[in-house]
Amino acid sequence: MESAISCGRVALSPTQIFQPIPADKYPRHKQCTSRSTFTSMPIAALGKGGVLEKPVIEKTTPGRESEFDLRKSRKMAPPYRVMLHNDNYNKREYVVQVLMKVIPGMTLDNAVNIMQEAHYNGLSVVIICDQADAEDHCMQLRGNGLLSSIEPASGGC
Repeated sequence: MESAISCGRVALSPTQIFQPIPADKYPRHKQCTSRSTFTSMPIAALGKGGVLEKPVIEKTTPGRESEFDLRKSRKMAPPYRVMLHNDNYNKREYVVQVLMKVIPGMTLDNAVNIMQEAHYNGLSVVIICDQADAEDHCMQLRGNGLLSSIEPASGGC
């Protein structure tokens, strides 16, 4: 079965593309500049000299839906607080260094304020984030010898 190539709204057969008519002022193979828009269809579908509509080609990026679902689920997930507890073992300077190392974007001023609050009140909120990140931050703080926990954050971020 012979097939035709459609470029826009003009249906062409392979012989017209690869063997253009010498008197043709505009060769059909030069009219279509984008190879990605070529589609193949049976010539029998062309009918009697009819012109087919340009097929709709949806270009989707692989994994696009899953990325959207991931962002949507993270926005819908309830926030959690990472809590820092006071201890009598670690020096204040060490606590500040660990906070700056473990928590992304933590500044020296914020780390000092969090450390001071935990020292004087016994407990301080380090960061509010989704559950997976909160568990990760908590484990990293514990891995560096600090006492920490997580809890659901009522009222959001």
